[in-house]
Amino acid sequence: MAKYMLIMRATDESLAKFKDVDFAEAMNAMGKFNDELIHAGVLLAAEGLDDAQEGVVVDFTGETPVVTDGPYGETKELFNGFYLLDVASKEEAVEWAKRAPMTAGTKTEIRRVPTIDEFPQDNEWIQKERAWREQTGQL
Repeated sequence: MAKYMLIMRATDESLAKFKDVDFAEAMNAMGKFNDELIHAGVLLAAEGLDDAQEGVVVDFTGETPVVTDGPYGETKELFNGFYLLDVASKEEAVEWAKRAPMTAGTKTEIRRVPTIDEFPQDNEWIQKERAWREQTGQL
């Protein structure tokens, strides 16, 4: 099994269409999808994000970090939420993503989440993180 993150990216088009969707209807569709993921035993986490207008950006392009109010960049650069799945393959992650009840125009980026075992085990910081993960029941 491997962890894959499904990153939901809204577009201007999908945000405009979502304004016309009944909120209770959207929550019902998302709840049913979440229930499928739970019953399949693949859901590790899922969260939606607050409006980008409420966020801040820490920009490291200069010599010192600069903090500005959100949103950052174009709508297509923002993501609105994510799912973290534990599935057998990228192909399985893709199949789940295709079933998500998203507004037309939304895009989903799928990325594998490397395990701690894939990093140099003789590194002091990896060893400390491993100890923390074991202590908190994550390993």
